[in-house]
Amino acid sequence: ENSEVWRSLAARCLAEEALRTDILCNVPTYKGKVRAFHHAFSTNDCSRNVYIKKNGFTLHRNPIAQSTDGARTKIGFSEGRHAWEVWWEGPLGTVAVIGIATKRAAMQCQGYVALLGSDDQSWGWNLVDNNLLHNGEVNGSFPQCNNAPKYQIGERIRVILDMEDKTLAFERGYEFLGVAFRGLPKVCLYPAVSAVYGNTEVTLVYLGKPLDG
Repeated sequence: ENSEVWRSLAARCLAEEALRTDILCNVPTYKGKVRAFHHAFSTNDCSRNVYIKKNGFTLHRNPIAQSTDGARTKIGFSEGRHAWEVWWEGPLGTVAVIGIATKRAAMQCQGYVALLGSDDQSWGWNLVDNNLLHNGEVNGSFPQCNNAPKYQIGERIRVILDMEDKTLAFERGYEFLGVAFRGLPKVCLYPAVSAVYGNTEVTLVYLGKPLDG
């Protein structure tokens, strides 16, 4: 996976910034880096108020008042086990949600709301108040422990989607936080985020199959 062929493909597909910074530090092989690029945010499947930066992995939300804006990745999953990392590189604002969505979930709406998780087409974890969201309802707090620490800017959250067990789980650093959602439908689900704060940036990197233990 680190052959000259994959090294050459990575050099052609990926922006120099992605290769020389720590964006892909947890993707050790050139084949994995190319795969991560193909699983990154879609420039065609996001709110009109966001754009994907030249590095190919970071979403920038423009300072638009009274709007909540999201993005999906280029590729979704209907089978297998998958992991990716998400982190905020700017203020969270009042709502900052990471999770999954079907192709039918809206990626923009009026006001400052928890867009991801606002209907039955998406599932999200609001990093601001630690609430789990689906179908417009709060499905409890997460992680399920007393005085759970709040998210810190730049902290990488690992998202684990298991389409065999139909679950969505999260990790912080090397700590497994638990399963957040169970009973996911057998449909194509996409990694997604939604944000409200002007000029905030969110990076998403696909890691491949999660490592157990």
